Amino acid sequence: MITGELKSKIDKLWEEFWTGGITNPLTVIEQITFLIFIRLTDINESREEKKARRLGLKYIGRYNDDQQHLRWSSFRNLKGSEMLPLIRDEVFKHFKQTINGEHPFLKDAQMMIQKESLLVSAIEKIDELPLTEGDTKGDLYEYLLSKLTTAGINGQFRTPRHIIKLMVEIIAPKPNERIGDPACGTAGFLMQTREYIREKYTSEEGKIKHDDGGITFSEDLLEKHRKHIQKDFLHGFDFDVSMLRIASMNLMLHGISDPNIYYQDTLSSIFKEHYPEQAEDYFDAILANPPFKGSLDFEDVSDDLIGKVKTRKTELLFIALMLRMLKLGGRCATIVPDGVLFGASKSHTALRQLLVDDNQLEAIIKLPSGVFKPYAGVSTAIVIFTKGGQTSKVWFYDVENDGLSLDDKRSPIDKNDLPDCLEKWNKRETEKFEDKTQKAFFVDKKDIIENKYDLSINRYKEIIHKEEEYEKPEIILGKIKLVEKEISTGIEELEGMLK
Repeated sequence: MITGELKSKIDKLWEEFWTGGITNPLTVIEQITFLIFIRLTDINESREEKKARRLGLKYIGRYNDDQQHLRWSSFRNLKGSEMLPLIRDEVFKHFKQTINGEHPFLKDAQMMIQKESLLVSAIEKIDELPLTEGDTKGDLYEYLLSKLTTAGINGQFRTPRHIIKLMVEIIAPKPNERIGDPACGTAGFLMQTREYIREKYTSEEGKIKHDDGGITFSEDLLEKHRKHIQKDFLHGFDFDVSMLRIASMNLMLHGISDPNIYYQDTLSSIFKEHYPEQAEDYFDAILANPPFKGSLDFEDVSDDLIGKVKTRKTELLFIALMLRMLKLGGRCATIVPDGVLFGASKSHTALRQLLVDDNQLEAIIKLPSGVFKPYAGVSTAIVIFTKGGQTSKVWFYDVENDGLSLDDKRSPIDKNDLPDCLEKWNKRETEKFEDKTQKAFFVDKKDIIENKYDLSINRYKEIIHKEEEYEKPEIILGKIKLVEKEISTGIEELEGMLK
């Protein structure tokens, strides 16, 4: 739980960058990311040095005797005139040379801070952050990410955390599985999956409750899965280098020491060449919000994806891609624009037919159009499916409110359908959901086929029109005459007062 005091520190740090001339939100987060990573490395180095001394062992760390001046603890108190050239010319170079293999997100990392005063102020404020507290540092970074307020040029925009949380809870990942995101952005889905596992696999005895109401989850039920969670549990792909850097740091701050975040356009034909395992029949579950539009090199798109759905539309190609990446029986929850559900083109219809006829389409969860404001006002839905199997009926849910206002301000409100959506999803095996006038209902496969595989909720939801009853015309005329008489009487009284 992030406190008001810590939020205030992040806000002041953000303001320092803004007034210092760095106003691009991604650049600000990227620069803060580098500095946080440099400090964390020094913290870990000191911890390992102390451990080695206690055990009487020789420790060979990231810094030799001639490089001690490159450590955070050594340069943090320098004057700006000394600190700026040291970090720019030596510290960044050292990190790229020594740990680029471990953490590829540092490739081509550059310090964009040019003002000595800004660098000194940023170092001071980051030095005050409680980065040694496991839960707090993740919350701090999540709050930092919440400041992203503009969409990327390729159609990226940050998925609200409560929508991600709903999707993760619907998929219900297990700690022995492999979870992927083919367009991971800042790794919001992967991070939330990690948090879901952390909470789900902590016993009541293992929950540490704090005075401020926060809870630390010890993960005491995860012991036999720890190696897998660190090495092979989460995998993310993106071809935006800034996103890769932020995603890697996000996972590191949430307890994944060596994140599997890869630089790759997953729609490309070379995806299979670079990552032959992950590209096909590999994942137990996929959670994603892939870009809906943007630049696409059609000639570079993998042939087997084009074979499934011949189109330039990324939202259709990504679903075909996710089907390929999943194991047989693998689950997927992905966000799509509404057009995917009812588009009349051959490619739209072919994709929906592929989901309904050759796989198990589980659910369509309609989201209100303001969910992604202020980034975009596009109408969207969550599509839930399992690779293979058969579709007999599809569960629909109409989310009208998500707990926030649907304008650009996105202020908290009382109305929130998400808890009800999750509760009803968990009851879909035992309840019939036959009433199509309600928020949740089933639609049989034959009805979907008859409607040319249209998956829009409005195609099937029944709206009850209440018949309005009006008084007879002669009664209404009588009332009008009575009103006119009262007005006439009032006018006569006024005229009498003026005589």
